[in-house]
Amino acid sequence: MTNDEGLKLIRAVEQADSSAGLINAVQALAEARLEAGVPTLVAVLSYNNPGAAVAAVDGLVQLGEAAVNQLLDQIDDYNYGGRAWAIRALAGIGDTRGLETLVSAAETDFAMSVRRAAVKGLGNLRWLQMPAQEVRGAQERVLNTLLLTSQDQEWVVRYASVVGLQALATSVAVTQTDFLQKISAHFEQIVNTDPVLAVRTRIQLAMQQLQDVSAKVGIA
Repeated sequence: MTNDEGLKLIRAVEQADSSAGLINAVQALAEARLEAGVPTLVAVLSYNNPGAAVAAVDGLVQLGEAAVNQLLDQIDDYNYGGRAWAIRALAGIGDTRGLETLVSAAETDFAMSVRRAAVKGLGNLRWLQMPAQEVRGAQERVLNTLLLTSQDQEWVVRYASVVGLQALATSVAVTQTDFLQKISAHFEQIVNTDPVLAVRTRIQLAMQQLQDVSAKVGIA
């Protein structure tokens, strides 16, 4: 794609004069996977247009690492809507630079959907991006947060936390066997106490799959 073509896509977003026109323009820009379009896609997150925001999030997730710094720089604590969409984008990307933002959102955001998105993001962080000496501490931070959110008042957040804990245990099973044991023990404690059947069922599935992981790494 030429620079002129990219600029046309960006201008189409900036000059859209209707809700439908904005959504179409954002979708076109997102599909182009144009790094120069990141600032525009990030700006769209703060517009009062959920359809355009969804398209912008999809585009930012596709761009991945190239979008992370601008997402973190532009998160606006005073614009809740924009912040919520930015959290969703960071969660979808899974870059470890978003760790602190995702932890904060998972533990403190008042919106159930944002906490759930942040929890999912924590479960999908790509640890190979992080300097080796920082990984253990960061993983402990994520573990503590997911243990906390597994007690969230909203069942969808608890469900997402179970998924996140299973993903964490699986990803570190070889290097951090104590995490696998802690998470398995935690599941045993809550499997029969959660009031929602869907959550209990998901915990049971996680326990079964972690048993397989334990067998593979030689943990009795």
